[in-house]
Amino acid sequence: MDKFYRIIDANINRASEGVRVLEDLARFYLEDKDLSKKLKEIRHGIRKEVMVFLPSLLNARDSLGDVGAWVSKELEIDNKASIRELAVANFKRLQEALRTVEENLKVIDKYRLSKIYENFRFDTYELEKIFFKKIPPQKRRRITLKGLYCITAHEFSKGRSNIEVVEKMIKGGAKILQYREKDKNFIDMYEECVKIRKLTQEAGVTFIVNDHVDLAMMVNADGVHLGQDDYPIEKVRELVGEDMIIGLSTHSPKQAQDALKKDVDYIGVGPIYRTYTKKDVCDPVGLEYLEYVIGNINIPYVAIGGIKEHNLHEVLSKGAKCVSMVTEITEAEDIEGIVRRVNKKILEGEM
Repeated sequence: MDKFYRIIDANINRASEGVRVLEDLARFYLEDKDLSKKLKEIRHGIRKEVMVFLPSLLNARDSLGDVGAWVSKELEIDNKASIRELAVANFKRLQEALRTVEENLKVIDKYRLSKIYENFRFDTYELEKIFFKKIPPQKRRRITLKGLYCITAHEFSKGRSNIEVVEKMIKGGAKILQYREKDKNFIDMYEECVKIRKLTQEAGVTFIVNDHVDLAMMVNADGVHLGQDDYPIEKVRELVGEDMIIGLSTHSPKQAQDALKKDVDYIGVGPIYRTYTKKDVCDPVGLEYLEYVIGNINIPYVAIGGIKEHNLHEVLSKGAKCVSMVTEITEAEDIEGIVRRVNKKILEGEM
């Protein structure tokens, strides 16, 4: 029985902490008296209803012996970048904890009490709806480009699946990853992107989808990357909203300057060298264009196109802070190792 009390105790604390975060957001950020009051009432109710067997909960508590405590301390899966993300996380934390309390109360023969916590849980669903109606429109997250920008290329992955390649990229320390596939059918791309979205979210990796705006939206990617001949940026922004990152490939100073007038968050700069991973690619633009961007364009950029480990020093010598490699990564026997090694070189070259 003590084990069930321990579960209930942990989740009462978890629910109370989650609702307290929401209560303070309602009080100090939204400055909504009624919403703050309702959340406070739920918090007090959650604590009050178990007071009758509080000694049993305290006796069962074993914070030092919690085998899952390391997860929050060591993993980076709980970063929050906005009030919206903070509120989403704490409403889910609250609701999941209440469901756990509710189910475990049934096991220790406290069915009527479990129904009280079920009611608390349903109350939070309605409060969540109210809460998000009151959050002001969010400006999209700006992207910081540093290190290695990884891109998938199943055709050049030596028979390995995109999922396997992505897992190895993430283990190697990749922080931004683009899904780029030209010849797969849509259902295969969708299924792959669903899996990659889960992997990148869990690892705190920025996930970009190349070309396919609809696919990026369906899998809730962080962003979409477009070419010069793709849909108009202003129309894409209308579709994806203010939260999604938009990247744009550029091949000349004029295109870079034009990008400043559009609602894009970063640009691709290239191809620096000749590349064979794209069939419709233009001629190499060389290091001169990269130098122009570094000296004249004030939005993030990624250098791309024909960059290999043997010529990386040339790109870094111009001051590049973010570099993309495709086949050099996807064809490598040790993807994890080369991602780690190249990332280190780029970041050290920046210093």
